[in-house]
Amino acid sequence: MTLSVKDRVYAAAEQISAERRPTVSTVRAAASVSNADSTRYLKEWSEEKHAAGGQVAATPAALLEQAARLAGTCWAEASTMAAERHAAVEAAWAQERKDKDVEIAELVSDLDRVTAEKDAAGVEFTDRMAELESRLTDMGSQLADMGDQLEAARAAERTAVQDASEAATRLATAEARSSTLQEVHNALLQRVTPETKPSR
Repeated sequence: MTLSVKDRVYAAAEQISAERRPTVSTVRAAASVSNADSTRYLKEWSEEKHAAGGQVAATPAALLEQAARLAGTCWAEASTMAAERHAAVEAAWAQERKDKDVEIAELVSDLDRVTAEKDAAGVEFTDRMAELESRLTDMGSQLADMGDQLEAARAAERTAVQDASEAATRLATAEARSSTLQEVHNALLQRVTPETKPSR
């Protein structure tokens, strides 16, 4: 069935209006009609659309009443849900704040405990360091005394060695002198003692 020029213009206008406002040129190209037909029937189509849009029936009173009751019911339910939601959020916030307060109190307690332990450890460390320093000082003094004693022992050893060497030298000298004196004594005795002649 072949559509009339008017039907083609109306169909093209409906199709184009779904995406954008139809114009004479777009309708003419889509409907394959002349410029005059496109202008004429597009104007009629636009007038019919405006007329149809202006014919709005009055809303019945019963429908308005039902709509009002429905709106009131929806508002009441929405208000109740909002109140319940607010109460739930407030309760959750209060519980969360309570939990946070407990957590903060625990953290403060832990901090105080750690601080006290740190202070106690610091005092203990200071005392221990003082004790070690005192022991180190005592050991240093003992080492110094031992060093002095060792040096004195070495000096005494050197003195004893020197004395022994000197004593050995004196002893050797004395022995040499004694030997010499003995020889002199023997020689003198030989000179003093007369020779005995044999008897006839």
